[in-house]
Order: sequence, then structure tokens, then C-alpha cells
Amino acid sequence: MTDPLLADVHELVSCESPSDDLAAVARSADVVARVGSRWLGAEPERIVLEGRTHLRWRLGGGPPRVLVLGHHDTVWPVGSLATHPSTVVDGVLRGPGSVDMKAGLVVAFAAVAALEDPSGVTVLVTGDEELGSPSSRALIEDEARGCRAALVLEAAADGGALKTTRKGVSLYRVTVTGRAAHAGLAPGDGVNAGVELAHQVLALAALGDPGRGTTVTPTASSAGTVSNTVPAQAWVAVDVRVPDAAEQDRVDAAVRALRPVLPGARVEVTGGPNRPPMETATHLFDRAAEVARRLGLPELRGAAVGGASDGNFTAGVGVPTLDGLGAVGGGAHADDEHVLVAELAPRRALLTALLVDLLAEEGDPR
Repeated sequence: MTDPLLADVHELVSCESPSDDLAAVARSADVVARVGSRWLGAEPERIVLEGRTHLRWRLGGGPPRVLVLGHHDTVWPVGSLATHPSTVVDGVLRGPGSVDMKAGLVVAFAAVAALEDPSGVTVLVTGDEELGSPSSRALIEDEARGCRAALVLEAAADGGALKTTRKGVSLYRVTVTGRAAHAGLAPGDGVNAGVELAHQVLALAALGDPGRGTTVTPTASSAGTVSNTVPAQAWVAVDVRVPDAAEQDRVDAAVRALRPVLPGARVEVTGGPNRPPMETATHLFDRAAEVARRLGLPELRGAAVGGASDGNFTAGVGVPTLDGLGAVGGGAHADDEHVLVAELAPRRALLTALLVDLLAEEGDPR
């Protein structure tokens, strides 16, 4: 691969980095550090939190003004390259983690490298985003505070649209405790945790509000141990997506207010809000759209999406955030994950020009 962008995407994709494999994430961090350093001319700080390796480049002098944000972990287990190799065929690059979001990292490095003076730019690449950023959340929020913008290099929405709005996410586990009994000899002596769980699942599902875009989805669940015993334990995981903070608060209060229906049953709720909503920073999108027009690029569109990213955290601390600036393609987390090669250079140009525009603002954003 003679194109340096393609060659570096291939290098990153060829180093597998499932989030739950600390050794793999550490190996990937080494590769990302090497690729990033070639572009940026500087070594990153390595920040290891809870065994997970994150990388930070603080460039030039003066206070941080713009945060460029990405992650190098993926959902793909080690060994996925055997069935999903990194390839480029007919202008389409494929491979595990290619669009989510290793191509976005290379776009970020190349765009920042094109700046005459990158002073005030921080590039942060985390290693646990796919898990919900348990170790890196505070790091992300601290780096974002006081910046005039956070630019997130997650993949674009359909058709290359930027992600202007993301739903907030809450994650719960509802555990039911009943009482075991022989299902044939004395079922009435038991308290059926599975039946109680069914009541709770229906109550949870009723908390959604389609008109507002709020979804409350019971997902994985389990009840009992053997087929001839009234189950004494049951649980369900719950995924909540909300459009705004008020809805996140409403659903949280309602989930915590769940009470058992069957006499003798107990209900316990753990978990809570994981990511705040990322609401639209209209002025930041408008600036990006104007930059695209100046460059002669196709008109930018914005999209509201249900999935969350680390952009939720930067928006949650009050920093204008624009997401989906990374690769154009599709199939994230799926067998057809891919990147459109022809879109890599335009995305790089867009990000560079947007950074120039933001850095030209006068005054200390802090």
C-alpha cells in the first residue's frame, strides 16, 4: 500500500485490540503510538488506568483549546483477522475495527499533522470505549473541560453525515429473589422469581416513550437453575436510551422505584446512567458546514443517532461536541465492516480546516 493513509489504517487494523483483553489493548497502544508519532513528530504520554492503556498528545504551547478524541479498542476478539483480514478491494477497505474506529484515528493524526501550528490541540486515544469507558471517563472529561470544542473521530453516519446528537445511555441490572420449592410436590411453597421477573420486565418495557425517542429495553435475562424447581433467583439487564437529561432522570427514578408484585419476592436494582445525552452544538456544526463549502466538499448533513460514544462525556461537561468526523463506511461491529477509501482524504481535509478555524479564535477558552 503506497498511500500512507491506507498503509497506516492497515497497520492499525492488523493489530487486534478487543477491549476485554488487556494484553491486546497494550499491544495495540504500542502500534497506535508508533503510527501517531510518525505523523505528529512527538511521542504520546501513556496513561494506564485499571490496566488499560490510553494515549495523549498535548501539542505545542499554551492551554488546550481543542480536543481530538478517539479510541483504539474494538469489539472483535483475537483471531478475527483469520476470517476478516484487512484488505482493500475496489476502493473498499475491510477488516475488524476498520470503521470503528481505526481509520478515524489515522484521519485524526494526518489532519493534525497538516496544521502549521498545532498548539492547543490535544489528541486523546482511549482503550476502553467499547466497554463504556469505565477507566477513561474522568480522563476524557478532564481533558475536555475548558476546551472550545471536542471533535470525535467516530465513523460518520449514513452517507457521511456528522453525528450531531446522541442519546444518553443508562444500564441496569434488576435482580429478583424468591424462594425455591419442588415444582411437582410443593410449588405453592415457593416464591417464583421467574414469574416476578416477568412482571418487572413488563413494567420496565412500559417506561419507554416512543414519542420522545426514549427506549427501555430488557435484554439478557436468566431465571432458575433446574427444570423441576421453582426458581429462587432471576435477573434481567436493561438498556435505556434517552434524548435528554430530563428523560434520563425520569427513567432512573422509575427504575429505582420498582417494587415486587408477588408476596415474599424481593427486587434489587443496580446500575444507572452511563453516558449523558450529547445534544446538538448547532454553532459548531454550522462552522463545519461552512468549512466544507469553502473546500468544495459535498454539503454536510447532521444526524441524530441512538448509539453513544465518548462524545457524550465531553458534551456532558458543557463542551460543544461534534461527532462522526471519522471514516465514511459502514458495518460497525458486523461482518461487513468497511471503509470507503476515496473518502479518507476529504475527511482529513475537513478536519484540518475545521481545526484551523477553531484555533484562529482569539482568547483563552479556559
